[in-house]
Amino acid sequence: MKKLDELLDKAQSLPQEAGCYLMKDKNGRVIYVGKAKRLRSRVTSYFNQSAKGLKTEYMVNHIDTFDFMITRSDAESFVLENNLIKEHSPKYNIRLRDDKSYPYLQVNWNEPFPRLEYVRRPKKGKGKELFGPYPPGSNISMIMRVLSKSFGLRDCSLSEFKSRKTPCLLYQMKQCSAPCVGYRTAADYENDIQTAIGFFQGPIKAKRTINKLEEKMMAYAESEEFEMAGVIRDHIQLLQDFLDKSYDQKVESIQSEKNIDVWSYWNGDEEVDISLYMIRSGLLLGQKNFHFVKGELIEELVDEVLQKIVQYYSDPEEMSPDMVVMDFEEEEIKDVSSALQTFGEMKVLGISKKYFPLIAMCRKHAEESQRVRIANADSVYMGLHKLRELLNMKERPRILECYDVAIWQGQSPTASQVVFEEGKPNKKKYRYYHLETRPEGNNDFAMMREVITRRMDNGDLPDVLVIDGGVAQVNTVTAVLRELQIEMCVVGIAKSRELTRGDFKSVEIDRSEERLIIPGRTNPYILSKCPPLFKIIVSMRDEAHRFSRKLHHKAESKRVLSTWLDEVKGLGDEAKKKILAQLSMSQEELKAYTVNDLMNYFGIKTPHAKALWTHLHEDDVEVED
Repeated sequence: MKKLDELLDKAQSLPQEAGCYLMKDKNGRVIYVGKAKRLRSRVTSYFNQSAKGLKTEYMVNHIDTFDFMITRSDAESFVLENNLIKEHSPKYNIRLRDDKSYPYLQVNWNEPFPRLEYVRRPKKGKGKELFGPYPPGSNISMIMRVLSKSFGLRDCSLSEFKSRKTPCLLYQMKQCSAPCVGYRTAADYENDIQTAIGFFQGPIKAKRTINKLEEKMMAYAESEEFEMAGVIRDHIQLLQDFLDKSYDQKVESIQSEKNIDVWSYWNGDEEVDISLYMIRSGLLLGQKNFHFVKGELIEELVDEVLQKIVQYYSDPEEMSPDMVVMDFEEEEIKDVSSALQTFGEMKVLGISKKYFPLIAMCRKHAEESQRVRIANADSVYMGLHKLRELLNMKERPRILECYDVAIWQGQSPTASQVVFEEGKPNKKKYRYYHLETRPEGNNDFAMMREVITRRMDNGDLPDVLVIDGGVAQVNTVTAVLRELQIEMCVVGIAKSRELTRGDFKSVEIDRSEERLIIPGRTNPYILSKCPPLFKIIVSMRDEAHRFSRKLHHKAESKRVLSTWLDEVKGLGDEAKKKILAQLSMSQEELKAYTVNDLMNYFGIKTPHAKALWTHLHEDDVEVED
C-alpha cells in the first residue's frame, strides 16, 4: 500500500494537459503506454480506490514508477502513443495483428523504363505508384504478366536491364520491346505502360486498355501474323475474365474512382472484432479482420479501437487511401482525423447517410467473423486462456517459446528456439544454438540443460516454455530453472503410444494423440479437448522442427557445395555466402546460365559472376555475356 500511496501522490502532481504516460516495472521496463486528454485525472485513476478491471488491477500491482510526456493536443497524443508502443512493445498494450499479406502492383517511376512489379510488403516512397491491395486468389500476378507481354514492357531486374548489351529471348518472342538496348523511345514506352496500368484504374480506363489490345490483335491479323493475334486474343480473354470477376464485387453505393477504407467493429460477449473493407476505384478488393479479448481492455473500448486504426496506418507497409470512413460519430473521430494526416493525406469521415450501407456491411462482417471463429473454436485467446487455467497462472500467457534439440549425422548438436506471441510466430526472435559436442554422443537431456541454461542469460524471458518431449525432458528443464532460481511455467508436448500384444509379437501403435505434459499433474492433458490450444502448441512444435531442419540443410549445403566453390578463383567469402544461400542446382545445370543470369540469380557482382561462369566452362576460351 505504501508504494501505491507514493504513486498516487506523484500522479496527483501531474498537469491537467494532454499527453502520454509510460508505466514501468521494478526493472525499468515499460509495461504499458497510454494517452490522456488530462494526464492528472487519467493516471490518478490507476492508483486511487476507483473500480478497475482484473487486468488493470494486475498491471497496477507490477508498476514501480511511471513517466509522462506532454503534447500540444489529443491528436498529437494519438501519434506519440503509437510511436511509444512501437518502441517499447509493452506487455499490457493490445497489439494489432493481421495474418494476411495482400499483394500489390507497384510501378517505380524512379527507374528508367519502369516495369509492373508484384509486391507483398510495399514500402512507401517518392516516385512509387501502388495499386491494390488485391485479395488472395485474384491471380493478379498472372494479369501483370499478361499486360507486360501484351505491351512489351520490361520484365527484368534493374541490374540486368543496365548491363544488357543485346536483346534477351523475350524480344525474339515479341514479349518485350527491348528498351534496354534503345529499341524503344522513352515517350512511346511511357504511353504503353500508362495504358497497361489504366487496367487497374477503374472500369472506364480498363475498357480503354482492352480496346487497345483489340487494335493490336486486328493489326496482327491484317499482317497475317495469326499466331501473335491468337496470343493477344487469349490475353484479352484472361483480362476480361478478371474484370468480370472483380465487378461482381462492385460497391453499388459508391459512384467514385476514389480509394476508400471503411472501418467498423463488433462488441461481442467476450471478444471485440474490428473489420476493414478496402474499396479501390469502386470495387471491394478485400477485407481485414482483427480481434482482442474484452477482459484485457485498460482503456475505454472506443479509444482502444481508434488507437488500433492509428496503429494500422502508421505501418509503412500499409498504403494510405484517399478517404477513411469510420463507424463513429464525427465528434469521436475529430482527434483521430488530425492524427491520421501524419501518415498521408486522407479525408476522414464518420457515420453519414451516404456511406452508412458500407458501414453496416463492414459491421456485419465483424459480427460474423467473431461468430464463425467462436463457433469453430478457432480463437487464439480461447487457447491461451485454457493454458492459463491448466498452469494456474494469474494472467493469460502472451509469449511462448518452444525448443527442439537435434544432432546432424551424429555430430554438431544444435537447438532451435521459436517464439510465438499471442499465438502467432514472431520470426524476428527465432534463435539457433550450436551446442557442445559430447563424448557420449546423443544426450538429449544434457543438450536440453545446456540450451535452457544459455537462454536464461539472454534477454527478456517468455511466459511459458514449451519443450518437445515427455516427462523426463520437462523434469530436466524444471530442474535447471530451480537451480537458477527462476520461476517460469514449463510444459511438454508428446504423442501417446500404446503397446498392443498379439499371439506372436508386440506392435507399438502410434495413436497420434497429442498430450500436454504439465509438471505436478499425474495425467497429461489431451490437447484435442481444446482445439484452439491444440493448434497453438502443435504449430509451435512443428515450427521448431522446421526451423531446426532449415539449419541442417544449410549446414549440409555448405559442407557439400563449398568444396567446388572454394576452387573458383576470384570468389570472396561474401560472394560465396550469397551463392550458397541461393544454390539449389548442380554444376551441370548452372552451365546453361549466362553471366547475367548468374548475376541476377545469385545477386552477385559482374566479376564474381564471370569468375563462376569461367569455372563452370573451364574448357571454353571466351566468357559469354
